[in-house]
Amino acid sequence: MPNIKSAKKRVKVTATKTLNNKIFKSQYRTIVKKFYAAVEAGDKKQAEILYKAAVKKADHAVVRHIMHKNAAAHKKSQFTLALNRM
Repeated sequence: MPNIKSAKKRVKVTATKTLNNKIFKSQYRTIVKKFYAAVEAGDKKQAEILYKAAVKKADHAVVRHIMHKNAAAHKKSQFTLALNRM
């Protein structure tokens, strides 16, 4: 355990940020699962709504440094291909 005040604060801040990142990643994964479920079911309208949400969430992940920009671009490309194949 840290003894210095600033190091103690960093431990707290890191724990908070880690928790927020976990929550964000969970939300992202949930949206992606729902999108692919809609694609599998053949529900075009629902898939389009979830596509927009998934792309937006991926872009937000890049801004928050949770996902690399190339990884997000790759995922968005996969979402687009899945939607277009319907």
